[in-house]
Formats: sequence, structure tokens, C-alpha cells
Amino acid sequence: MRTVVATGAGKAVAFLSRRLNLGGGTTFPGDVARRIDPHLLENMASRLSKGCVVVTGTNGKTTTSRMISNVLHQAGLRPVHNRSGANLIGGVTSALLNSSNILGFPSGDIGLFEVDEATLPPVAVETHPNVVVITNLFRDQLDRYGEIDYIANIWRKALATLPSASAVVLNADDPLVASLSQSTSARVVHFGIEDTRYGAPGLQHAADSKRCLSCGTPYKYEVAFYGHVGKYSCPNCGAVRPRPSVYAEKLLLHGTRGSDIDILLPEADASVPVRLNVSVNLPGLYNVYNTLAALACCSTLGIPTDTLKQGIETFSAAFGRIERIDIDGKQVFLALVKNPVGFNEVLRTLLIDDVPKDVVIIINDNIADGTDISWLWDVDFELLGGQVRSVVVSGTRAEDMRLRLKYALVDMARVSLEKDLRSALMRGLSSVETGGTLYVLPTYTAMLEMRKVIGEMGYVGKFWED
Repeated sequence: MRTVVATGAGKAVAFLSRRLNLGGGTTFPGDVARRIDPHLLENMASRLSKGCVVVTGTNGKTTTSRMISNVLHQAGLRPVHNRSGANLIGGVTSALLNSSNILGFPSGDIGLFEVDEATLPPVAVETHPNVVVITNLFRDQLDRYGEIDYIANIWRKALATLPSASAVVLNADDPLVASLSQSTSARVVHFGIEDTRYGAPGLQHAADSKRCLSCGTPYKYEVAFYGHVGKYSCPNCGAVRPRPSVYAEKLLLHGTRGSDIDILLPEADASVPVRLNVSVNLPGLYNVYNTLAALACCSTLGIPTDTLKQGIETFSAAFGRIERIDIDGKQVFLALVKNPVGFNEVLRTLLIDDVPKDVVIIINDNIADGTDISWLWDVDFELLGGQVRSVVVSGTRAEDMRLRLKYALVDMARVSLEKDLRSALMRGLSSVETGGTLYVLPTYTAMLEMRKVIGEMGYVGKFWED
């Protein structure tokens, strides 16, 4: 009876939220329902016939989980997915509520939940996932999480609760993430990149995990792809990057258009790895990693190779994550930025063709963005020197962003400040010729606000409807 009451209350709150235009009902309904029945999430998750997949990490969890969702749909499964990106425990509960009948029985057959880094432990305990995917671990929102060691420790405790029948998908090229394999009795599947052509011989200054976790000696990198992600080893104790079982053997990046990847992955009934060539419609090395994580997960679930390829190649970006929006013959390229490593990779991807760009940068310091914006000084804005035709800065910390660009020696005659988001967008578009592209780089809440502005102009729908 408690489950029925909690489910009914949650559904009522979701309905009213949307009817009154207060939001998408993606988090608060779950919070309300959990107050009535603290075991609601566990009860509903236990009724999913194919179990649950949980995806977490600093960067890429929304894109990775949406890639997995697309593959699962292609395989004929019906995932229950917190697609809007509401990734706290209330959001996970709301996703199940919205898909369930009044008795709390979900309409789908497999749960797929993107979760905030600190939310992995309670979600793992309550959903008993078949697969946990961890994309990477970087400094992010220091005011909420502190240093990366804190997150790594709570992840270790969460993975220790998994049974041997579960699987953990880990990034072999991230030393701290790869080390989590020692914390679990579950089956471990590592993914990574073997092709070194797009790497650098040394670490970027924004790298976080630089020292051997066993002896403290600085890692030696054969190649670093971005941040501290790469092919590493310890010259003192011999600790070495694990050999991935799912990996990019060869890749070709096409700037902002995407990439072609030759991937090797294991198959249960094959004595040798299966080669899979995929064309990905998302740019950058970071999206190569998202693709590998999604394929490793779906391969672990037993999805056939041809379905994996179809699912990846028909995938389009999540809202705000490399989203392309046409506005009166001009394209807005919307790319979420939220920490030094992610911002650096977006900049490198945009500037790969050496053609000057028109850019809008929107920096907020709300709770969901992180109130500490000192991370802006670790972003390589120096890359923009001579590579931008115009820059508009906006958001609650627009002045800080303008100052950072001045120290990066960006020509300040090309930089303007517009606190109003619609004005910032229109000023940016005014510098773009018909058929050209405006690159809009917002933090999380700024991305939602900008999408709302563009939605009010009639060019996109509400994010929870995406």
C-alpha cells in the first residue's frame, strides 16, 4: 500500500509540475515519493526483468548513457532512462516513477541510470546494477566534492558491494579509474585507446592524477590524450596501465564533424577479438572515449555486433552536448563546458582547422555549476589568441571570464560583455555570416538557460522532451 501511495503522489507532483509549467517533473516527484516510501526505488528496480545499468564519471556520463540507450533500443529492449540528465537519487526515482503504473511496475525491461559522482553509492545499493560504467575522474566542483581522492574512495566502497555476477566497465587510460578494479569482486572490463597519433608526449598542466597510486612516483607517459588520460606506467614499482579488452585500434578525427574508429572488442563465442568500424557523429577524443564506454557496456550485456554498430552510428548528441541548432540560416553549436579538462578538449576540437571562430562563453557559478570558478585559470584560453573573430562573454561571472581572456592575451577589441543571454546570443549571431556557425560554450545552468532562450524563440523544445 505504501508503494501505491508513493507512486500516486509522485505521479501527481510530476503532472502538476508540467501542467503549471514549473519544470519537467524530473527530480522533485522522486523526492516526494521517497519521503513516503524510502524503499520505492529498490522495489521498482527489482521489477525490471533485465536488471539495471548505472553510468557515472566526471565527464561524458550523459552522452555515454544516451549512446547505451540508443543501442538498447536498436536491440529491441525498452530502457527506463533518466534521459533528462536528472542524476541525483530523486531523478533516478522519478525516471522509474514516470515509466511505472500506479502499482509501481515499470513499463520497461532494463534500467539505465546516469548518476552524479557522489550518488553512485546509494544508487548502487538500491538498484543492484548488472553493470556499472565509470568514464573518468577529473577535478570538478571543488566546493561540492573536494579533491578527486574523495570521489575515488566512495566509488571503491560502492564497487565493493557488487556481487561477482555484476560487471564494472572502467577507463583503462585514467589511472585512478583503472585502479578501481582492485576494489571489486565483479567482472572488470577495461576500455581505452591504442592508436597514439592524437596524443602528446607529456601531460597537460591541468592533469590531476599524476603519481603512482602504489608508490607515489610520477607516472611516465608514453602518450597523453588529454588531462591525465593516456598510456602510463610507473618507472619505480612497475605499475602499468591495464591492457583494455575494448579499444580503439585506429581512429581518424574530423574536427567538429565526428570521427571514424576501428574498435576491437571481445565476443563470447569468438576465439579472437571482433573488429568493428564505426562512424561517430560527435567530435573530439572525449567522444571517442564515450563511444568505447558505451560499446564496452553493451557488449557486456550481450548485444550483437551489428546492433552495436547501428546503435552508435544512428546516435545524435544529447541536449547541450555538441548540439547543433539552426537559427535563420545560421548554426548554433552548443557545447557544455564545466571543468578544465573538458573545456580544453572542446577548445582543441573547435580550433583544429585553424579557421577563426565566433564564440559565446557563458559562465555561471550556481550550485549545480560549482560556486568556485578558480578552475577558469586552468583552462588553456591562450589557444584562442588569433583564432577568434569575436567573443561574447555572459553569465553571472561574465566579468571574470573577460578578465581571464585578457590574461590569455586575446585581443580585447574582439571581446564584448552582455549579461542578458538573449542579447549575448543575438550579438554573437550578428557576427556570423549566413551558413556560418556560432560556437556557444556554457556551464551547466547557463546551458539550460540558453536553451530556454532559444526555445522561447521557437527553435528547440523543452529539454525534458528531448
